[in-house]
Parts: sequence; C-alpha cells; structure tokens
Amino acid sequence: MFERAVLVHYHEIALKGRNRGRFERQLQQNLIAAVGELSTVGIERVASRLVIPVAPSLAAEMLARVSAVPGVSSASLAFVTSRDAAEMEQAAILAVREADSAARTFAIAARRSATDHAERSLEINRRLGAAVQAETGLAVNLDAPDVLCRVEVVQGEVYTYAKRVAGPGGLPVGTSGKVIALLSAGIDSPVATWRIIRRGAVAVGVHFSGRPQTDDLSERVTEEIAAVLARTGGMARLYVVPFGDLQREISLLAPPDLRILLYRRLMIRVAEAIAAEERAGALVTGESLGQVASQTLENIAAVDAAATLPVLRPLAGHDKQEIIAEARRIGTFELSTQQHTDCCTLFMPRTPETHAKVWQVEKGESDLDVDRMVSDALASLSWTDYACVSYRPPKPRPRSATL
Repeated sequence: MFERAVLVHYHEIALKGRNRGRFERQLQQNLIAAVGELSTVGIERVASRLVIPVAPSLAAEMLARVSAVPGVSSASLAFVTSRDAAEMEQAAILAVREADSAARTFAIAARRSATDHAERSLEINRRLGAAVQAETGLAVNLDAPDVLCRVEVVQGEVYTYAKRVAGPGGLPVGTSGKVIALLSAGIDSPVATWRIIRRGAVAVGVHFSGRPQTDDLSERVTEEIAAVLARTGGMARLYVVPFGDLQREISLLAPPDLRILLYRRLMIRVAEAIAAEERAGALVTGESLGQVASQTLENIAAVDAAATLPVLRPLAGHDKQEIIAEARRIGTFELSTQQHTDCCTLFMPRTPETHAKVWQVEKGESDLDVDRMVSDALASLSWTDYACVSYRPPKPRPRSATL
C-alpha cells in the first residue's frame, strides 16, 4: 500500500521574500516539537510545503497537532505515490473513498509544481476523474463537490488527498519576539493572547489573583487556559501575582472612583518589571473599546501613561459576541465561564470614573508607595512553565513548576 504523509501548506510565510527561509525553518522546528513522538523520521521541506511521513494509525492525532500550530494554513493526509499513471489513479480512488463514504459527487483538482511532468493539470483532472467515476459511480461536480480530491505533482512524487484540516494561518511562533500577556480567567484576554501568538510572538502570561483577599480558583482556571494556549507552542510561562492585599491598600488610600484605574496602572508596572526580566518587547491586554467603564478612550490613555512599552490590544474593535465565538473556536470559552473571583471586582466603587485625565490618576496615586508595591508584587511571584521551543527563560527564581 502507498505511504502516508501529512502535507503542510502555509500561505503568509510564502510572501516573506528573502526572509522566507528563516520563517520556514522556524515553522519546521515548531512542528517537530508539536508532533513529538508521532514522527521518527523528521520533517522535509519540499517545494513550499512541509511533508511529515505518518503511520495510518497515528494520522488523526498528527493532523490534530499539526493543524493547531500557528503558521500552518492547512494540513492534509496524503497518499504518496510515484508519477506512474496507475498509481495516481489508485491513490485518487482511495482518497475520495476515505474522505466521505456518503458522498455523491466529487471533483479532481491537480496542480503541477514539477514542470518536467509531461501531463498537464487539466489532463490529469480528466484522467483521474474518469478513473474515480468508473470505480465509485460518483458524479462529477466541479462547482460544489461533496469531495474535492487534490493532486500535487511535486518533484519526483505525487501527493493525493481529500482529507484536509484548516490551520490557524499566521506566522510561526518565535518569529515576532516575546510579549507579556495580562492573562485573566475571563473570556477576553485568552483570545487576545491567542491572536498575538498567531502573529508569531512567544507569550509569557501574567495573572493577577485576588489572593489572599479571595480564594485561588482564578489561578487554577487561568493555568488551565494557559495549558490550552500552550498546545499551539506559543505559551511559554504563566506568572501568578497575588494582588489582593495591594488592591486593599489602594482602596484605603486612593479616591474610590479611581480604584480600578489605579489597579490597572499598578498591573502595568508589575508586568513591565517582568517584561524587563524576560526581555519582552510589549504588553498585551484583552481590552475592547467601550466594553466596560475602564475601557473608554480617556481611561485607556490614563492607564497607558504608566507604561513605557507598547500596550497591544488585539480585541479593541471587537464586540463581545465576536470574542465569545473565537474563544469557542480556540477552546477556552468553557474554562473562562467557570465560576471564579476576578481580582478586578475587589473593592469595586459604586461610581467608577469613566473619563479620567492623566493628571487625575497621577494625583490619585500620589499617596501610594508605588515602587514598594511593585517590589512586593515581584517578591510574591510563582509560575508554571509550558513547552515552547522558542522560549529562553530568564535566570531561574524559586518556586517554579514545569509542565
């Protein structure tokens, strides 16, 4: 029987010009890490594709892992044959049957990357289509077939497949630097973090817990969310900062209507201190413009005034339903809707400021020992590490855990 392989296609990487080789190599390394023990023969680059030989019994798991890796446009389970006409016809028949046993119509879409192959794409379509129709009795439908069988003639081999899984696209993790993601147990920030991972960045999460003023449930939920994001190879580490006592201190010393903004400014400063240690280039939050009182343009500006790094907000223009839909797609929604205590709801004022000025928040935190509060937060850090081939951790701290 024919050899089987997962054929990996990418799109955006192909547009990178002279830098393309670096992106391809990074994607190859990320895929090697993702497939792990499922492959013992490695991954080969073949004419703007990556080919991963696979045993049929491992094919489903291989497709699932490969199709979750940023940079992958699609992953297909292919039959690998020579250019022999009889082999190509048999592979096409097998691919169509494998794709959908209830199908009534099919189409063949052939493409030659090897120009030395004498038979043109249209001729391949007609020949293979006739063979499949004669063997299966299926009707041809070129506009909307139940099964589309693709045939790629590449160098000395032919890859034939009808089972195809869409990937996330984007860029390989490790090609866009490192970011610090302010990661809560809610719906928004995991989606924002995923979007930045998909753009090729390594994400280091920072979770601000209400402990000891609350229980540690939000920490456990956030760790589960981080584990889901880690399946992409883009989540490297999750720091947990017990933040409840610092919030209580702010609530006792600062104007009530500014509490939330002062919480956020302190979070920004703590995240930047971690970013300095991690050598990260930006912060990421899950804020969406106007979604809650603290996310007006004025309040965002007042919080950002405490930052020296860029603060990225991938969800700024999205409404809640769009964010929920994406959370469902990436697998974090059910985790994010578990009951937990959000630290931002601690000591919540009755009437939070919605249009703060920078001078107001600076005056509001004038009675706070901000430097000491940042130091206290850093002294209480704990963290969990996840598998990320592109991550280089800073000098180890105590109380670490590795998954």
